Formats: sequence, C-alpha cells, structure tokens
Amino acid sequence: MERNINSLTGYSLKASNGEIGDVKEFYFDDETWKIEYLVIKTGGWLSGREVLIAPHAVKKVDWLNRFFKVSLTKKQVENSPDIDIHKPVYRQHEIELYDHYAWEGYWLSGFYPGGYLGVSIPFPSIEGKGTMPPSSDEKGSKDDLHLRSTKKVTGYHVHAKDGDIGHIHDFVVDDQTWQLLYLVIDTHNWLGGKKVIIAVADILKVDWDNSKVYVDLTISAVKKSKLFKETVFNPWETEREIKVTLPVIPMEIL
Repeated sequence: MERNINSLTGYSLKASNGEIGDVKEFYFDDETWKIEYLVIKTGGWLSGREVLIAPHAVKKVDWLNRFFKVSLTKKQVENSPDIDIHKPVYRQHEIELYDHYAWEGYWLSGFYPGGYLGVSIPFPSIEGKGTMPPSSDEKGSKDDLHLRSTKKVTGYHVHAKDGDIGHIHDFVVDDQTWQLLYLVIDTHNWLGGKKVIIAVADILKVDWDNSKVYVDLTISAVKKSKLFKETVFNPWETEREIKVTLPVIPMEIL
C-alpha cells in the first residue's frame, strides 16, 4: 500500500524486548529514491541517542497503534556503531552498521531485501544513474554521500518546464518495497493552495546545493495532477479518530 511519509513520522519502534524510540525521519538513496534507513530518536534508556535502522529489520507494522516491530534486541541497538547523523553518513559508516547487525549490504547485489514481509525485490535504478558503490579510494569523498533526509528535502522548491510550481510538502512511499513513488507538492496560492502528487519518475534533476527540484512537466500538466488527500494514504488515522471520539456508554444503559 502507498503511504505518506509525514504520517509515519512519530511511529514507535519496538525491539523484541522493549521499546527503542520514535521515528524522527527517513534517509533515502538519492540515486534510487528508496528509503534506506529509519532515523530513530531513542528514549532516556539510551540518553536520547539517534540511531539508524534499515527497513528490512522491520518485521511487523501496527498501523492502527502506530508502531514498527523489528527483529532486534535493545542490546543490539545499544551496541551499534555510534553514527553522528548530524554529519554526513559515508558508505564506511554504513558498512560498519551492516557488519554489526549482520545485514547484507543493499549495495552488494541487484536485489534489495524489501519491506516488512521480507520479500526480495529487484534493485531499482533511475535512468542515467549508476548503482555501483564507490571504490575504496573514494570512501569519505563527496561522491560517497548518497543519503538524503526526507526532513531536509521537505521544503525544496519544485520547478516545472515553464515556471515554479511550489515546494515539497511530503512524500508517498510503497510500504512493501520502501520505494519513494511520489512527491507531494504544496502549490502555494497559484492553485488555490492545493497539494498535488507528482511521480518521482518525472524528476529531471535535483540541485542539492540550492534545494531545487526540476520536473519534466509543464504548469498546465501540474494543474491536472492528482490532488493529495492524506486520508487516502493514511486510512488508519480516520479509524483511530473515530475510536477516540466515540462516547463511552455506561454499562447500566446497555
């Protein structure tokens, strides 16, 4: 099913022996636009440290109660490499993390270990982009920086072929493959402030240095794009609101 990223932010992450923390944001590969890590803000048990968890560690999702269940222990997370996510995450950091958890690196084969169902899927590539890891002498170089934060990319300005169309408000992801499929664009006032959905496949290029995204669409085409409705991508929220607002009927009345 397709879900919007903003609705997943704040989900709890539970280990096999207790709660780890809450989802703060997601990191995606800027070549494949696939989610590679959940960024978790741990609680007091780990002094609020932020850790990276790969999506294929997620074995169960409770959409109604908003939590991910992972096949890890709290001790494993506590002993994981202390990666400062406020600084660039290089491939070497990822290798250390994957070695610790005994995960197979997603960059080592043509298959990515899928979502919480554990289904292996073909590793996607965006036309004109390679998927080979950098050579050993490139580790730590600028070319080795390929992870982007959904939180930081939110707000990027989006340009059609013939003008500015707004900024990124959200993303839509496939909850089985963790592939980002669409950008949710806030059109400001020129389209009545409506939010529209644009396919990642329509991206021509991204100017990461200047926070700009260029798409292969005209403003006219954007006007005809599908409107974003959060209830479509997060139906559980409506059900949860209904449960919360239903009045409690005293037993003696029943």
